Amino acid sequence: MDQTQNGAGGTPGGVGAFFGGTAMIIAGAYLLLTRVTVISNPWHLYGYNAFGLSLLPLLVGIGMLFVNGRSMPGWFLTAAGALIIIVGIIANLNIYFQPSSLFDTIVMLGLMAGGLGLVVRSLRPSPPPSSSSS
Repeated sequence: MDQTQNGAGGTPGGVGAFFGGTAMIIAGAYLLLTRVTVISNPWHLYGYNAFGLSLLPLLVGIGMLFVNGRSMPGWFLTAAGALIIIVGIIANLNIYFQPSSLFDTIVMLGLMAGGLGLVVRSLRPSPPPSSSSS
């Protein structure tokens, strides 16, 4: 019975490189994301606060579903209202990268790039260790 040990991605070997690369990606992403600030702005439409207006389809849809739970227009309005709110929240976010030294930025991005390279290499088959006979 042939019992071969398969590594990352079902290929022979590469388990250490896979976990090492994954750890590097996680460390680089953590360092990068700690330098990011996210703030939101109020929703404005032609100078007026538009958040209340974005709630209207959601509330009408919920009301229709309370009348008839199988109402297709009610489900559509509820889903469309929820989607409008989610898109509105994302559209009104401002994302800033805090000032950082060049060295810190290179370390963060280098960890992520090197880790990704190790993970990709670990998923390719590695040659079996050569047995050298002297």
